[in-house]
Amino acid sequence: MTQLKSTVDTGSDEFAANRDAMLGKLTEIEGEHAKAVAGGGEKYVTRHRDRGKLLARERVELLVDEDSPFLELSPLAGWGSDYKVGASMVTGIGVVEGVECVITASDPTVKGGSMNPWSVKKGFRAADIAAQNRLPSINLVESGGADLPTQKEIFIPGGRTFRDLTRSSAAKIPTVALVFGNSTAGGAYLPGMSDYVVMVKERAKVFLGGPPLVKMATGEESDDESLGGAEMHARTSGLADYLAVDEKDAIRLGRSIVKRLNWRKHGPAPELSYDEPMHDPEDLLGIVPPDLKTPFDPREVIARVVDGSDFDEFKPLYGNSLVTGWATVHGYPVGILANARGVLFSEESQKAAQFIQLANQTDTPLIFLHNTTGYMVGKDYEQGGIIKHGAMMINAVSNSTVPHISILMGASYGAGHYGMCGRAYDPRFLFAWPSAKSAVMGPQQLAGVLSIVARAAAQSRGQDYSEENDKAMRSMVENQIEAESLPMFLSGMLYDDGIIDPRDTRTVLGMSLSTIHNGPIKGADGFGVFRM
Repeated sequence: MTQLKSTVDTGSDEFAANRDAMLGKLTEIEGEHAKAVAGGGEKYVTRHRDRGKLLARERVELLVDEDSPFLELSPLAGWGSDYKVGASMVTGIGVVEGVECVITASDPTVKGGSMNPWSVKKGFRAADIAAQNRLPSINLVESGGADLPTQKEIFIPGGRTFRDLTRSSAAKIPTVALVFGNSTAGGAYLPGMSDYVVMVKERAKVFLGGPPLVKMATGEESDDESLGGAEMHARTSGLADYLAVDEKDAIRLGRSIVKRLNWRKHGPAPELSYDEPMHDPEDLLGIVPPDLKTPFDPREVIARVVDGSDFDEFKPLYGNSLVTGWATVHGYPVGILANARGVLFSEESQKAAQFIQLANQTDTPLIFLHNTTGYMVGKDYEQGGIIKHGAMMINAVSNSTVPHISILMGASYGAGHYGMCGRAYDPRFLFAWPSAKSAVMGPQQLAGVLSIVARAAAQSRGQDYSEENDKAMRSMVENQIEAESLPMFLSGMLYDDGIIDPRDTRTVLGMSLSTIHNGPIKGADGFGVFRM
C-alpha cells in the first residue's frame, strides 16, 4: 500500500495553536489583498461607475467562463512601496470558452490605470507565464500609459511589453486586446501589436498623441473621436477588428474570438478518473508550527494534496530529511520533493539529483515543497563534500526541463532556496503559504554572524567591543531581516506569484498543472558536469 497514513491529532492543543496562528496570518493577508481590490479608493471607484463603466475585476469576471475559477497572480505587487497595492492592474489565469488564458486588466481607478514600475514588473511576469506555458493573452485595456513622474524607471524596460506581444504572435500564441477607454501614447501599441482588437464605441481612444500634443507638434486641430476613436479605427484606420456597442458587448466579442481559435493543448491529458485525498485539506491549517524551527512532516501535507493520498516514496531510507516520491494531482503525474527536517545534507542532495534525473527521463513535472534552512555547514560536512553535492542538486534543478512548481510552506533560506527551485531557477509557478519566510539565512543567524565579524574586527584593531551596541545592532538586524523575510514583503517584490490559503494548495496545483500542459512536456536530454 502506498496510501499515506496521517498521525495529525486535530484535537490537540498544539494543532489548535498552529491553526489559530495560520488563520491570523490569513486574516492579515486578506486585509492587504482588500487594498488591491479597493483600487484607487471609494472616490475614484464611484467616479468610474458614474461613467457607466465596469471595474477591472468585474470585466474579468464577465470574461471568464461562468463558475470557473480565476487564479489571480501577484495581487500584492508593490506592497510596502509608495504605490497602491496591486500596482494598478489585475493579472491571472482564467478559462475563456474552455481555453486557459493569461488575462491582464488595467485598473483605471488607480491614476487612470497608468503604469508604474511595479505594474511593468507585474506585466512582465504575466507575459513570462503566457510564453512559458503557451497561453493566449487577453488584455483588458484602459490606461493612461506610463506614470510620467517615474518614466525613467518605466520607459526603457517597458518596451519589452510590445516585444513580448509580437514574439507571442510569432510563436502562434494568440493575443487579444479589448479596449474599454484610453490607450494612448506608447499604450497605443498594445492594441497595435495584438492579433485581435475590439474597441468600445464612443469609449475607446487609441492614438500616439492626443489633441493637445498634435496641436503643439503640428498645429493641427483635432478631437478625440476623429483622432483615435473606436469608430474611426473600425471604419478608417482598420486598427479595430471589431466595434463593440458597450463593455459587455466587447467582452462577448472577446469570448467569441477565443472560441474560434481552434486551440489545442500540446501536453498529455490527465487521467480522467482519480480520487480526492483521503485526509481533510482543512487540516493543513494546523500542520505548520508558528515557530519554523519546529519541524513538521511534509507527508502530512502531501497526504492532503495528492490524488487518493497515494504517494510512492523514493529512497525512503536514505537522506530522510528530504522526502521524494511519485503521485498524481488532479490526474496529472508529478514528482514531489519536500523538506522534512530543514537541513539538506550530502545524502539529500544526491538523492534529489537522481530523482530529478528520473523525472526528466519520464517527462514528469516536479513539485517542490519548501521548508529548508539550507545546506549543512561544519568541518565534517565540508570534508565530506557538501559543496559538490549541493552543487549537484542545483545543477540538476537548473538543467531540468520538465516544468517545476514551488510551494513555500515554511522556511526557504540560503542556497537551500536555490536547490529547491526558488524564483531565480524559473519554476513555472511559485506560491507561498502565509507561514513562509525566505532570506539568505534566519534573522538570528544573520545577526549573530554580523556580531562575530564585528567583534573580531574590533579585536584585531585592539579596541574594546561594546556589548550594549552589539545588542542594539543584533536587535535592529533581526527586526529588519524578519520584516524582509515575510511573505507579504516577498510577494510585493514579485518574488512569488501570490500567497495562497494552505487549504487551496491542491486546487492551485491542479490549475497550474492544467495550465502547464498547454505546451509540450519534455525532459532534459542531458545535464552539466556532476562533481562526484
